[in-house]
Amino acid sequence: MEFLGTIAFYIAFHQEGITGLKGVWFSLFHSVSSFCTAGFSLFNDSFESFSANTLINWTISILAIAGSLGFIVITDVWYRITGKSKNITFTTKIIVYGFILLLGIGTLIFYFNEPYAQVSDHRLMKAFFQSMTSMTTVGFNTVSISSLSLPLLLLTIFLMYIGASPSGTAGGMKITTLTAMVAILKSRLLGQKKITFLKRTIPLERLFVATSTFILYTSMIFLFSFLLSFTEQSSFDKILFEVASALGTVGLSTGITTDLSELGKSLIILLMFLGRVGVLTFGFALLMRMTKQPLEAKSEDLAV
Repeated sequence: MEFLGTIAFYIAFHQEGITGLKGVWFSLFHSVSSFCTAGFSLFNDSFESFSANTLINWTISILAIAGSLGFIVITDVWYRITGKSKNITFTTKIIVYGFILLLGIGTLIFYFNEPYAQVSDHRLMKAFFQSMTSMTTVGFNTVSISSLSLPLLLLTIFLMYIGASPSGTAGGMKITTLTAMVAILKSRLLGQKKITFLKRTIPLERLFVATSTFILYTSMIFLFSFLLSFTEQSSFDKILFEVASALGTVGLSTGITTDLSELGKSLIILLMFLGRVGVLTFGFALLMRMTKQPLEAKSEDLAV
């Protein structure tokens, strides 16, 4: 993937006048950065200068989507397409369907709102790219994040919050966790005894993990947004964006990162570490299970 991406980037950069060894280096660097959803760019404005270059936009998108979905999901889908497998796994269905749905909704919302509504050339591509970069957490941008309206900032925060596949390189809470939360809500509203989704029962242990992830991840966002609102002078929406981007290991920013205080930068660094290691892994590391099994606690009802 990265080799093919390097070739595609080289052709695209050659069209932009970046040739020779510099072109090779830029192509290799951005191919690896895209596939690993690292978001590092050798350009000062990320890819805003190449927002009209179709090949660059699609190369980044394909690499980032492949990396964020992960080898397991891609292999599962490929085996189904080639006939090596009759069915794809339940997890792959959830990830693929969820990814397409959220990506499509995000693209449409970006397309019909500012500043994309004022763009005449490549409007759909730019809207798709913004939705894609938020979900895959690749962190590149072709439109200035600081120019986004408040609704689009909140949409970007939501997509960064969700992320993509647990088997890929993307950050975020993950699509599978969101699906588990939706399944719990659906089953409770319908009065079902078992938690089901797409006619499949989700194991209780998986639901515990998903719920723990959801609570920890959401708590981290609220806690660090609360702390940064004390240490920084920026508006809360920009602070919230910075926190969601850091915890999701996205790399997008409204431009306030360099203006953060030393304490604020330290909190953002800690968030990026937690986001990469995983809030659930970090939580379990802090609360190691006791070697001795505790006595069984008395059962008691709790009104909610």
